[in-house]
Amino acid sequence: MRRLLSLAVLMTVLAATGGASAASPRVAVFYYPWYSTPARDGADTHWNQAGHAPPADIASGFYPLRGPYSSGDPAVLRAQMEEIASTGVGVVVSSWWGTGSVEDLRLPLVVAAAQAQGLRVGVQIEPYGGRTAVSVGSDVERLRSLGVADFYVYRAEDIAAADWAPVNARLAGGSRLIAHTLLVGWAATARFAGIYTYDVLINDGSGFRRLCAEAHRVGLLCAPSVGPGFDASAATGEARTRPRRDGATYDAMWRAAIGAGADIVTVTSYNEWHEGSQIEPAALQARGSRYASYDGAWGVHGALAADAYLARTALWVQRFDRQRAAEAPAAIARILATWPDPPYLAGRRSSRTR
Repeated sequence: MRRLLSLAVLMTVLAATGGASAASPRVAVFYYPWYSTPARDGADTHWNQAGHAPPADIASGFYPLRGPYSSGDPAVLRAQMEEIASTGVGVVVSSWWGTGSVEDLRLPLVVAAAQAQGLRVGVQIEPYGGRTAVSVGSDVERLRSLGVADFYVYRAEDIAAADWAPVNARLAGGSRLIAHTLLVGWAATARFAGIYTYDVLINDGSGFRRLCAEAHRVGLLCAPSVGPGFDASAATGEARTRPRRDGATYDAMWRAAIGAGADIVTVTSYNEWHEGSQIEPAALQARGSRYASYDGAWGVHGALAADAYLARTALWVQRFDRQRAAEAPAAIARILATWPDPPYLAGRRSSRTR
């Protein structure tokens, strides 16, 4: 009962005190604005990937609490940004697939909804057709006019370091370009501001300490990515998974990132439902359903479990960012001090970072 009360009180206090007022610029979450529905947009996109038939059958091993939604719906965007702000995460990194893509057309809506909650906006520049270092430079110059400051370049190594270097040199000072790569020396040669890992299937956190040490030696930011798990089987047929283990996977990755001395922690993801890496609330499922749920995470059951990953994110943000913790209301500080360890740590000495 104590855990259930702590979770409910935490979410209530965060919402009532306006979590965005103390949002941490050192924590960013990857966000996907690519979902569409017939009612809002004339057709399904992404929910119907791999031949699935929404709304009852979607391309995910989990089912959203709000149901299959349109990312172009201002009411949905507003609610999602309120949820993100309530956790203390300070930066929303929106997936972006090139000029004219649906993600590009929706970016102003994402920016407006995020900024209304006091959140900063970055973009993850995906490997769109014809992407080059020069084209990315032009993209950055256009997108920062919308208020975008940070640019995470997914699969940065697809383009040669020699091509990146002059572009990054020209953009330095006005924007931060952070490369998705494990090759720190390559990123330094390409003159990126930092590195991030994104993947939470292969990168379990065990290499974060080495990666951040290498990055810091050459003056790069280290922004390792943490996530609750991975299961893309319904969307892509990928057989490999990383189980959530009732929250143990998420906790372990956060501990690894903090222990590595991360400059920024990036969360994979808020709503990548295809890969099962989302922390957005998921619906509780009836017995026998093919969809999983968050029931049992950190010992929380029933309706409250839908918000379990948001609540746990709020706690980890405060443990990671001392300034955020200092600004936290006293009620949240008390919860931080009393929240018990989850069942998988029962009887073991806690290694939580305070």
